[in-house]
Amino acid sequence: MVSRTEEELSSYGIMDPAMVAVSLDLVSYSIALASHPVRDPLPSDPYYGDDSYSAMRAHRATTLREKHHLRYVPGPIPEQVSEVDRKIPVRDGTEITVRIYRPVKKPAEGSPLIVMYHEGGWSIGDLSDEETNCRLFSRDLGAICVNVDYRLAPEYPFPIWIDDSWDALKWVAQNAASLGADPSLGFVIGGGSAGGNIAAVLAHIARDEKLSPPLTGQYLCVPAIMCLTPPTLISPAYRREYLSHPDVTSNIDPVLKVRLGAEFAEHMHSNLKTSWTDPRAVPFMYGARENGHRALPPAYFQICGLDPLRDEGLIYERILREEAGVKTKVDLYKGFGHYFWTNWPQLERSREFVEDTVKGMKWLLEQNL
Repeated sequence: MVSRTEEELSSYGIMDPAMVAVSLDLVSYSIALASHPVRDPLPSDPYYGDDSYSAMRAHRATTLREKHHLRYVPGPIPEQVSEVDRKIPVRDGTEITVRIYRPVKKPAEGSPLIVMYHEGGWSIGDLSDEETNCRLFSRDLGAICVNVDYRLAPEYPFPIWIDDSWDALKWVAQNAASLGADPSLGFVIGGGSAGGNIAAVLAHIARDEKLSPPLTGQYLCVPAIMCLTPPTLISPAYRREYLSHPDVTSNIDPVLKVRLGAEFAEHMHSNLKTSWTDPRAVPFMYGARENGHRALPPAYFQICGLDPLRDEGLIYERILREEAGVKTKVDLYKGFGHYFWTNWPQLERSREFVEDTVKGMKWLLEQNL
């Protein structure tokens, strides 16, 4: 397996001038967004002074909503895509919400099926995080898209989020026809960051549990594959490419601002109640099991150069392609940070990112033809 050089990997982490310009151009907002993409709570915010997770979630949702008018698709497009929420059962007897997106004009050839999982470190985030993708997948690709609102830590620690996500995927598979989808045209799972982690885990579970109908693709956007596992715990075969870890290279990502691996370890142990040894939390660890990463569906990756998760995504893509024989496609955004396209939707590169997402999903669906 030919590894990327240190020079090549380091070049990905040089901040793009467009991101530097954002900091200079938006000083009128009284905030340098390249350093602080999310504003601090204001006295006018109802959660001001509250440091709970519910307040953190409310603040994140508020600040992202303030930028929705700048997004590629600012809001619902009811003349093209219908949206409906429904409750579905999960294993502990409770119910979670899914949002179902359908093209208003159904394609004559039928609709593929896509299931999406949102970002947020398994502890924040909501359905709004994947609504742009779902609307575009439905409008432009004719897909039935199901957006899953799995339960969050710390109130619902590991393995609840992956159990909810797997239960939702099984429900979708069992109800594909009533949803109006034809999985023979494609059955893809995906998500970003924590959602990309969930999709990678579910690809393995679906293979091992023989999900029917089977998955045909996985969309892994800035995915947490190793979850910042300490470099000393990574095989020497991959360690030389594991440079974006904050214990190896100082992290200048303006969104995912983890300064030390120990910070993320604290989050995993204290908030998530999991560890680096369980592959249901760290999908890279499936590589040590009997089936490894073999017999997984094709994978489309979007990876950002400033992102401390960059190299775990790049390493995983190459393992899938070269060691496991899985078809892959990669789009790399040199000099841009984790989730830059939602934090700075006004950038041209952000619009290109969203367009690449649709093209990448189209590629995944084409692998099933």
